Amino acid sequence: MKKLMVCLFSIVLTMNFSYAQEENADGCKDHPLFSKMPGFYISACDLREFDAYSFPLENSTDESVKTETVEGKFYQYTYTIQEGATEPSALQVYRNFENAVLKIKGTIVAKVYEPLNSYNFLCMKIAEAKKETWVRIDAGEGTCSEFYMTVVEKELMQQVIQATEILDALNSDGFIALEILFDTGKSTIKSESQAIIDEIYKLLKENPSLKVSIEGHTDNVGNSENNKKLSENRAKAVVDALVAKGINQQRLSAVGHGQERPVADNRTEEGRAKNRRVEIVKQ
Repeated sequence: MKKLMVCLFSIVLTMNFSYAQEENADGCKDHPLFSKMPGFYISACDLREFDAYSFPLENSTDESVKTETVEGKFYQYTYTIQEGATEPSALQVYRNFENAVLKIKGTIVAKVYEPLNSYNFLCMKIAEAKKETWVRIDAGEGTCSEFYMTVVEKELMQQVIQATEILDALNSDGFIALEILFDTGKSTIKSESQAIIDEIYKLLKENPSLKVSIEGHTDNVGNSENNKKLSENRAKAVVDALVAKGINQQRLSAVGHGQERPVADNRTEEGRAKNRRVEIVKQ
């Protein structure tokens, strides 16, 4: 009996020192690049498909500070401490995100960490092959019960090649490499590449005797067998998109080469980006 009472007392103590876990606000979840700090939850968020935000480029809180206005997919989060959780210092919040961004090869654009300065901030940038992600953290100073994160994903403009240019390349070289974008690890064509699909369709419609092979290629990241299958599925996705527009299936074929035919150095991000391509080959 005495042993049972000790166990019950232990459970009560554990319950007293724990804190209720607040749920994230409806429709709010962490940005894919970051996980929230322990003890915090998202109390509010604002997500917009397209908007602009001015990020500071200098280590200053003056109103005259130089900024860069970034347009793209916009996220804004309010992170609030869970009731009963220990509040970290504002500096700890800044360091947490600074280390997270540096770990994924991002850069610190500007920052101000000053005692008794409620306008402290951290501004960062993560550059990828087709996208720049800008991030600002506002956590004030002293202990931190609430902080704010603003994220803008800037899609880099994709140059659309014209149908006549594709035809010229096919007639002179027999093939052309096109930058058709897909969701990461998938064969879903991104909406921003629809213009290229339209130009391929225009080419085939205006040249009814032309037959082509759609050939997919990947970089060397991941399993070679999976890469070959992915490249084939992506080639098929392009074929399906053209057939859906009215092009005869008999004029098209789909081939996946995976990582077998690189055209650039896979040791660099720039090289890997060039290797992730779709080629149109004249038959």
